[in-house]
Amino acid sequence: QVQLVESGGGVVEAGGSLRLSCVVSGRNVSDYSMDWFRRAPGKEREWVAQISRSGGVTHYADSVKGRFTISRDVAKNTVYLQMNSLNPDDKAVYDCTFARQPPVWGQGTQVTVSS
Repeated sequence: QVQLVESGGGVVEAGGSLRLSCVVSGRNVSDYSMDWFRRAPGKEREWVAQISRSGGVTHYADSVKGRFTISRDVAKNTVYLQMNSLNPDDKAVYDCTFARQPPVWGQGTQVTVSS
């Protein structure tokens, strides 16, 4: 059974940092490109970042470029999202999933940024 478990969210002041983790079971992260998405209240789900199957190529939404970094640890079968210079617009539930695959979602992790 494929499962994704996100963690690392919390409440942080504007300008602060958080590192999100997504532990994958049932599939190997080395076999897939992986995406991070976010869901803000009243807004559609927004794609945030992607890391390629090889791990060597990353892409970011313009809204987070230069502030967020996606990475992975194949040995831990985990994908990360390092978030720096957070602002209130980053408040959302963050999810990871397999890129270009039928969506599989975990419970997400809540990020709240206070101004």
